[in-house]
Amino acid sequence: MDRKKELKEWYKNMKPDMGIFMIRCKENNKCYIQATHDLKGVINGAKVRLGSGMHPYRELQKEWNEFGEDNFVIEILEKLEHDKDETKTDYKDDLALLQMIWEEKLAQEGLECYKK
Repeated sequence: MDRKKELKEWYKNMKPDMGIFMIRCKENNKCYIQATHDLKGVINGAKVRLGSGMHPYRELQKEWNEFGEDNFVIEILEKLEHDKDETKTDYKDDLALLQMIWEEKLAQEGLECYKK
């Protein structure tokens, strides 16, 4: 019973990496970016949805099907650190701002983002 309690407490205190990631098509340099509280989980979810043809961004899904997984790169653009004092728990605004910054930055680099 103690082990179960210990694992629950560990899980509650676990802080997954948060930040922004990109899925970029090597064929046409178009990209999809997303800010998230759980980089690993959301990236894995995106891969599963793309692999099963269920990604909500239709154009991304169409090109994933057309060009194949090998013609896409998934990379973490930036991680957002948790506050050291642990009083802050809502990072929604920080992540939204980070996404806007990266959308602008990528547009300046000539990358076009997939539209929903």
